[in-house]
Amino acid sequence: MELQDQKPVVLITGCSQGGIGHALALEFAKKGCHVVATSRSKKTMKDLENDPRFFLHELDVVSDESVKNCVEHVIEKFGRIDVLVNNAGVHSVGPLAELPLSAMEKTFNTNIYGPMRMVQAVVPHMAARKKGKIANVGSVSTTLPAPWAGVYAASKCAFHSLTDTLRLELRHFGIDVINIVPGDVTSNIGNSAISNYNQMPELKLYKPFEEAIKERTNLWKTSKTTPTEVFAMDTVAAVMKKNPPAWSTTSNIGKFTISNYNIMPEWNLYKSFEEAIKERAKFNQTSKSTPTEVFAKDTMATVMKNNLPAWFFSGRYSSIAAILYPFLLKILF
Repeated sequence: MELQDQKPVVLITGCSQGGIGHALALEFAKKGCHVVATSRSKKTMKDLENDPRFFLHELDVVSDESVKNCVEHVIEKFGRIDVLVNNAGVHSVGPLAELPLSAMEKTFNTNIYGPMRMVQAVVPHMAARKKGKIANVGSVSTTLPAPWAGVYAASKCAFHSLTDTLRLELRHFGIDVINIVPGDVTSNIGNSAISNYNQMPELKLYKPFEEAIKERTNLWKTSKTTPTEVFAMDTVAAVMKKNPPAWSTTSNIGKFTISNYNIMPEWNLYKSFEEAIKERAKFNQTSKSTPTEVFAKDTMATVMKNNLPAWFFSGRYSSIAAILYPFLLKILF
């Protein structure tokens, strides 16, 4: 049933009380939106239960069936989805050399494949209407790598890349895609991090660092973090703009980050772009590409040095990165 009023229908994942998804739900509701607040359990959104501004729905983004069921129910009730906010995510804390692969898989499944399940479920509805917005919640950690949070940062790096590509691919269908970049924002995401950490086998090589590793889970609870409500207010204001920005943030560290900014199923929506997509596969076969032998020679010379550089670049398009990287390091550290 298509709603007769013009209030936007906003579907948000990961709305457990105490997190940024919950704060976003409250802020969108303040702006007069119909808010679909989701979480793996309705019990975690109990305070929204009797508020008519919210439609609560259980959703597990790692389940194809759960995603399909949720989207179908929302379309059935409201007739459309105007805004999708991919917020659900988990943290994973621990040294990469000892972190179980199962913990890495869980993080990637939730933080990358989860939101992509949502995108693939919602985009056909938005494309049919030639209208919609998708806000993906990333992280400032993508450009500030630090010990003990490598898997989380890697998952958000991939998510940022997917978000930027989606922005280009979905523009044709009238769909805006916004990358939300939280920095030091107050949140309860550390709760999942410590819960996951406690299920890990005992550390061996990194046993002496255990207290420092556990302390990493409390990063979002310090007095210096941006209040969740402030983050939500700024984020909703950005998403609701007629022409929303490509990236949006509230924290100072996030603002710095933003300033530096063949086997496929049936194409369906992208059938008309098939030739252009195939052409992209030939990108590394042009006459302007760096010869493989030159790359191999440069790489070997670098790897055999006594004092290895943190990063090594070879090829035409990496020259810009080679110039920027040491410049950024001087600013940050």
